[in-house]
Amino acid sequence: MIRAIALIACLAPAVAFAQSPHDHGGGNRPNGSMHEQMMQGRRMRMQDVQGTAPTQAGQSAFAAIQEIVGILEADPKTDWSKVNIDALRQHLIDMNNVTLSASVKSEPVEGGVRFTITGAGAVADSIRRMVTAHAATMNGAGNWHFSAAEIDGGAILTVHVPATDIAELKGLGFLGVMTRGMHHQEHHLMIARGGNPHH
Repeated sequence: MIRAIALIACLAPAVAFAQSPHDHGGGNRPNGSMHEQMMQGRRMRMQDVQGTAPTQAGQSAFAAIQEIVGILEADPKTDWSKVNIDALRQHLIDMNNVTLSASVKSEPVEGGVRFTITGAGAVADSIRRMVTAHAATMNGAGNWHFSAAEIDGGAILTVHVPATDIAELKGLGFLGVMTRGMHHQEHHLMIARGGNPHH
């Protein structure tokens, strides 16, 4: 009898600990208050996800076209009979070809750098369109002078700059030079409206 009482006395604290309200999952079933807090936190996270609208279009060319379409639709003066989104798509293809698929060789010339840009097939055509258009648009801006000539497989772009800008020109390289001037975005809108931004 004494042994039984002693055994009960030893087990009582363990049972009480297992049922303690401070138990964080050590027992066979979670404490009701803690379980409810966990479920409430999960519901709040699900609501946050469900209430958030995605903002990424998923592909840069698609996003650029989407932005232009939004501008055109918001403008009551848009002449839809002239709008040409296919032309904008072709321009974005040219940009992609030149940026990712063209080969570039550069050589110093007096007062500047000559870039020889080449590619195969459709890439060569993209190079010619992009280089000649950029040279025509940017020639003289910031006292930088551009000349372009078409060659087999692509084009040659020669850039002359003031002596103080030689280091910048060399640092930029061909692609950096092509990005100078925030005219691309404006050109995209002009192309989509059916115009030719390079003339």
